[in-house]
Amino acid sequence: MTFKSYHTGVLIRIFLLLIVMGSLTYSAIQSYYVTAIGSMVLLILMTYEFFRFLSRRFDIIEDFFESIKYRDFSRNYLEKNKSPDIQSLYQGFNSVNKVVREINSEKETQYLYLQKILELIDIGILAYNTKTGEVLWTNESFQNSLDFPSFKNISFVKSRNKNIHQLLFENFYAEASALEIPVKKDPIKALVSNSLFKVGEDSFKLIVLHNIEDTLNKTESEAWKKLLSVMTHEIMNSIAPISSLAGTLKFQVEMHQKNPEDNSLDIDDLNSGLSSIEKRSEGLLKFAKTYRSLSKVTNIDKEQIQLRELFKSLENLLKPGTNKNITLDFHLKDSNLKVEADAYLLEQVLINLVLNAMEACENTPNPKVKVYAVKKFDGQVIISVTDNGPGIPEEIKDQIFIPFFTTKKEGSGIGLSLSKQIMTLHGGKIQFNSMENKGTLISLIFKENSK
Repeated sequence: MTFKSYHTGVLIRIFLLLIVMGSLTYSAIQSYYVTAIGSMVLLILMTYEFFRFLSRRFDIIEDFFESIKYRDFSRNYLEKNKSPDIQSLYQGFNSVNKVVREINSEKETQYLYLQKILELIDIGILAYNTKTGEVLWTNESFQNSLDFPSFKNISFVKSRNKNIHQLLFENFYAEASALEIPVKKDPIKALVSNSLFKVGEDSFKLIVLHNIEDTLNKTESEAWKKLLSVMTHEIMNSIAPISSLAGTLKFQVEMHQKNPEDNSLDIDDLNSGLSSIEKRSEGLLKFAKTYRSLSKVTNIDKEQIQLRELFKSLENLLKPGTNKNITLDFHLKDSNLKVEADAYLLEQVLINLVLNAMEACENTPNPKVKVYAVKKFDGQVIISVTDNGPGIPEEIKDQIFIPFFTTKKEGSGIGLSLSKQIMTLHGGKIQFNSMENKGTLISLIFKENSK
């Protein structure tokens, strides 16, 4: 039964009731026969007009409901030249249609935004109906990763490559899983994850596929470049002072050969210089071997190191190549102070710190670099390197120990991060204190059990 037919029946019942009431009135007032007939006619006319009034409005309302049924909200009801009640009704219908059109427009815009975003990302995404296999949505990255054209149903994948169909659509990966997907002759490496969701009565499966083949190749290439840069930086840090010291000794020998009387050769100085070269060369070889597998190192060769001898070795190694304007001072109050550490790795750390300090203050008036060590009351041994350079800017203080971070054009950004890693292997730590335009202090702190 339609809305119109139902209300037509109601009107007919009202009309019959009015007739019955009219008949009773007629019987009761026979003396007023003429008046009763006139009243009856008037009543019939009023009832007819009332019926037409309601019927027309029911037609309008039923037409609006019909539009809603078929989701047609494009219609605009003309309000001009209509009775006030019809105008009010049309205004209400037009307002409803306008609101629904705006909601649909917003939904369409959001869908287009989402579609564009998903098309731009390089991660493949596909959603399909788990019962029918019909593809709800997919992007080009998914198709390109698998080298497939656009398809509407996952049955296409099964007909084209059963192995891919089994890997992606028959298996479930609650967490991202690394897979080798057989695309043509060369399989690709990809991270795959799944998710299930429901829309109404339908169940859908979402597949996310991230092709990491290019990323792995790029990362591997970058890692090799950084490794070569790091090794070059660390090797140069050791070779430069060795070369400088060797040149100084060679010059002394040549001068002695030319004029032995005026240029006496100090055998002790010669022997000390050669010993420093030999020791640093051994340390460099050990460093190269250690760095190659530094991330896997669990044991280091700790020994009791006399800081007096360590400082003397560093002084012999670094002073010949020092800028003449820079004062390099090694200071040790307690000549018997020792520390338990790997001698070669500790020497590498201190070379890095001293060279950094010298470079930092080379443009400072009266540049000074000082290396000293103390033992605290709690038993900790602290070796410090300080300079009077410009200091470390506040905005990069939190980044100086991050691997490969550097402000130098030719730096590798590995020196301080590697020093921190070496100190961690020793069970110690590295700290710094820096003030702009006043200098920097970097300290190596060894635990109490160091003797």
